[in-house]
Amino acid sequence: MPSSKAEMALGLSQEGRLGLTTALGIVPGVIHTPGYLDRAAQEVLRDALREIVRAAPLFQPRMPRTGKAFSVRMTNCGELGWVSDETGYRYQATHPETGAQWPPMPVQLLAAWSALAPGAPPPQACLVNFYGDGAKMGLHQDRDEEDFSAPVVSLSLGDSCLFRVGGVERGAPTRSLRLHSGDAIVLGGPARLAFHGVDRVYPGSSTLLAGGGRINLTLRRVTRETSVR
Repeated sequence: MPSSKAEMALGLSQEGRLGLTTALGIVPGVIHTPGYLDRAAQEVLRDALREIVRAAPLFQPRMPRTGKAFSVRMTNCGELGWVSDETGYRYQATHPETGAQWPPMPVQLLAAWSALAPGAPPPQACLVNFYGDGAKMGLHQDRDEEDFSAPVVSLSLGDSCLFRVGGVERGAPTRSLRLHSGDAIVLGGPARLAFHGVDRVYPGSSTLLAGGGRINLTLRRVTRETSVR
């Protein structure tokens, strides 16, 4: 059983509680915490995401200039959301198709940020990427934010995936690992701008999502804390 109120709020598994202090370092600044959320906590977060998608439906982002559709569908929660279309990558306060404000972040995500990014200013955006059959994400950097002092915090739900991470230069060597439902990854410090991506998803590797697939939740601080009114 969790040993503190904070752990109870997070729904940490035994592995997740140990992972707060013994998480596996992949490359400097990249921390992988296997089993960060237990099954019950994953189910609570999954159900909260259903409400988010009702308010902010999944949409298909497109590549700048070419307009080529991503293989993932996505939405956001928080005060800002990341979007991409022919005009470029950006954060904005409204859904690109409905024009509505993004729904607030669930308390479970805010608690995870506090535990995994201690001392960082509050997150402003949570990208919700849904990987269906055949979906993947090429190597990229998360660099559309104003400053990179706060880490990027990611949580996985549903089917496992093959995650790849390298250095801050595109040609740097990479390492691959499997991420499973409930795992957490943090990119911070020297790895805040590390190239990373998802090479493949393993269908049927989790029973969390009734229709299969993988959800990746990526929490980010967008603006400098002093610029927030």
